[in-house]
Amino acid sequence: MKKAKQLIRFDWAMKKMLRHKANFDILEGFLTELLGESIKIMQILDSESNKETENDKHNRVDILVENSKNELVIIEVQNSKEYDYLHRILFGTSKAITEHIKEGEPYAKVKKVISVTIAYFDLGQGKDYVYHGTTSFKGIHKGDILNLSGKQKDLYNKDNPSQIFPEYWLIKVDKFNDRVKDKLDEWIYF
Repeated sequence: MKKAKQLIRFDWAMKKMLRHKANFDILEGFLTELLGESIKIMQILDSESNKETENDKHNRVDILVENSKNELVIIEVQNSKEYDYLHRILFGTSKAITEHIKEGEPYAKVKKVISVTIAYFDLGQGKDYVYHGTTSFKGIHKGDILNLSGKQKDLYNKDNPSQIFPEYWLIKVDKFNDRVKDKLDEWIYF
């Protein structure tokens, strides 16, 4: 009887191997391909949130990193189906925002948070296997998109509001058809 080949699961690699500085280049390669920009990881942060009171909700993510642009990137691998998982993602980004600003600091110091979920269950309905969500403000009367003023662009060092608000990436691994068409697909296949 032929013994089955043992493979390392990506969630195990994420939680164990990719936390080491020597392996940052693997995580940087994945994030660079996903986000479409060069990502340099500066440090892995504590992935467990603090509770202010005994009744506060606890949050733990697989990996929380700070990149060279001073942004926080949450990477979460989820195997089991949770119908309220979208709220869990929202809670995680909100918790990261509130824990990384100090009392007395101006709100302009709020860190941009990028949330990446690698889901091994059908997270919502849709035909694609990679989804990207951002926040934009659309006028209800004129249909225009709200932009930052010149002073706001200088203050935030950003061009538009969507670059300030959390950004969400959902990868639905089970919807991937194992056909590699680009470098991102290579990562998803992995």
